[in-house]
Amino acid sequence: MSEQPATVEIQAAAVSDRGLSEKRPLNEDSFLSDAQRGIFAVADGVGGAQAGEVASRTAMEVLDEAFRHQLEDADVEDLMEIAIQRANASIFQMSREHPKFLMMATTVVALHLDGHTATIGHVGDSRLYRVTPDGKIHRETDDHSMVEEEVRAGRMTPQQAANHPSRNVISRALGAEDTVEVDLKIVEIEDATTFLLCSDGITRHIQDRELEAILNRPESLEQICEEMKRRCYDRGAEDNLTAVVVHVGQRRAVQPTEEVPFDEERTVQFEKVSTAAAPASASAIEAAAPITNEQAAPALQTPRGVDRLMDAQPAQPAPMPPQTEQAAIPASTARGGAGRTFGLLLALLILLVAIGAAAFYGGLQYHLRLSRRVRAILR
Repeated sequence: MSEQPATVEIQAAAVSDRGLSEKRPLNEDSFLSDAQRGIFAVADGVGGAQAGEVASRTAMEVLDEAFRHQLEDADVEDLMEIAIQRANASIFQMSREHPKFLMMATTVVALHLDGHTATIGHVGDSRLYRVTPDGKIHRETDDHSMVEEEVRAGRMTPQQAANHPSRNVISRALGAEDTVEVDLKIVEIEDATTFLLCSDGITRHIQDRELEAILNRPESLEQICEEMKRRCYDRGAEDNLTAVVVHVGQRRAVQPTEEVPFDEERTVQFEKVSTAAAPASASAIEAAAPITNEQAAPALQTPRGVDRLMDAQPAQPAPMPPQTEQAAIPASTARGGAGRTFGLLLALLILLVAIGAAAFYGGLQYHLRLSRRVRAILR
């Protein structure tokens, strides 16, 4: 088993809460925080009726087991991918064998620290942020969601994505199919680096710049976690929320980041959905359609996450701004021989278009008269 070098100190704290919605009596998020082995993870489960809780807990248990038995010379990136793939297979198999787990799935974001090397893996829209010693925040994961893909392609702005009808539709999750594509990366870090792993229950209420300010506070990591929870509660806390904060090395004093005023319009409001409906058909999960966090039509009354495995409309590209028509420059304003030549060519072009239009109209009339004569003869 590989342990952290004694010279690298790791501190960690976490918070996980079901939020304020009475429609969600269970916390379907799970997390893993093991500073001794340097493995941390967050999973946001979906499926309703305890299925989401089972999916997220399974992902954490498989990751924990894999790194608990890690060999000293094991390739950490390979081990993380194998563990996440194994978790996906376990969740997918349970969803097929037990009807009550038919629609369960989960996101996952994981971090492994070995000295000053960070290995990151993720599937879905749970995120990992890195705060450098100078206090700057960097998002190390790209959401696997329909609108984020449009933003990355340049067809939508972040502001449009925040209010788009398909903003909750994700395109990847553990348990949706028998295999899954895992995003992996390795980052070399310095002492005094801080990481945040979190579910979308945090990021729907707290923007990146505000997270930067919170993570740079001089308080303890536990107090930082509680501050994030407090702000989510103040803004509705419609979803389960989970955050794991990890700090490498000694903490340094940094210039306080200016607090960003909270924008009420950027807080995403979601429909309350019932938890009493039956699961959707098996064909929905077999089709591996785009997955949505909780966007369900009110008439369906689906439990949280069941609709995540149902068909969803793809995000539409943002409309292009209207182009301003350029005013035509009259030939009389042109100067010199070039202007006169342009005027003659323009007049000639207009004449040719007029002749062509007249010829077309005459031919059309001729064919109409011919058609009438043929019909008259046939009668």
